[in-house]
Amino acid sequence: MVRPPLREVAAEAQEGEARLEQSLRPATFEEYVGQEKLVANFRVYARAARERNEALDHVLLSGPPGLGKTSLAHILARELGVALHVTSGPALVKKGDLAGLLTALAPRDILFIDEIHRLSPAVEEALYPAMEDFRFDVVLGAGLGAQTMEMRLERFTLVGATTRTGLLASPLRDRFPIQERLDFYQPGELREIAERAARKLGLPVERAGAEALARRARGTPRIAIRLLQRARDFAQVEGTGRLDERIVDLTLERLEVDGRGLDAMDRRILATVIDAFGGGPVGIEAVAASVGEEPDTLEDVYEPFLVREGLLARTPRGRVALPAAFEHLGRERPAGRQPGLF
Repeated sequence: MVRPPLREVAAEAQEGEARLEQSLRPATFEEYVGQEKLVANFRVYARAARERNEALDHVLLSGPPGLGKTSLAHILARELGVALHVTSGPALVKKGDLAGLLTALAPRDILFIDEIHRLSPAVEEALYPAMEDFRFDVVLGAGLGAQTMEMRLERFTLVGATTRTGLLASPLRDRFPIQERLDFYQPGELREIAERAARKLGLPVERAGAEALARRARGTPRIAIRLLQRARDFAQVEGTGRLDERIVDLTLERLEVDGRGLDAMDRRILATVIDAFGGGPVGIEAVAASVGEEPDTLEDVYEPFLVREGLLARTPRGRVALPAAFEHLGRERPAGRQPGLF
């Protein structure tokens, strides 16, 4: 898996952020901003399970990183009045790791597995009977004398989170009766998230400042909160201690994040496609060599946002800069481009 570079506008969690995220995380459905239809559904699922005194059906949450999948797992546990046990796919190396977690679950508890698409095949296969029949098979001995012992488990809820649904094996995906996808947030929702986080941090905030920050947060709450942290520093040292529009603009100018949320590497990629390759089409390997990054990093980390923003297109012949990219960088579009692209 590609390790995301350290960027203020990266949606992936960075080291040292977990404690702050936990302190700013919404505790109830009422505090959760955005994803209205999804939240409305989960209110019903949680209430029904609670009234029946049953474990909630297994849940699969998918969507890009930083949109609140972990927060939803915490809220579900709180709403159901049960304990939440948190782990991740890469942390479950062998069946014994999974057995230790499953046998520690109390009735109706929630086991949250982040990056569930990164489970090893052995752990994934051991998870199937646990999800379906609430049992765990332990093999004692080896060879012809090996015996299988069945361990009964309490009825629990597995909440899996993934940013790569396509990498999930069909047998695993089909074992989740509840499957929901989180979408990117609107600027108004991100403004509200920024304002609430600022209040929890004791930072006075002006609406215009929160709106300016939300416009650059790339539709992602985690990025909004990270930018808020940096703006708080600038407000303290180079401002009046308030989060206003001037401080937000200063902060993001110093971080080289422009009005559309693009950072220096985003702009460098677009400039390379336009200036070095005439706007494309150009192969990803050529772009990667020009900007000094691995092709996988460009595809997994940088390109999704550029494609979503209508700045870059992936075509069978290679990457192509779209009209919005020329306009954003102040470049003149070459004549005679394909009508379908320009």
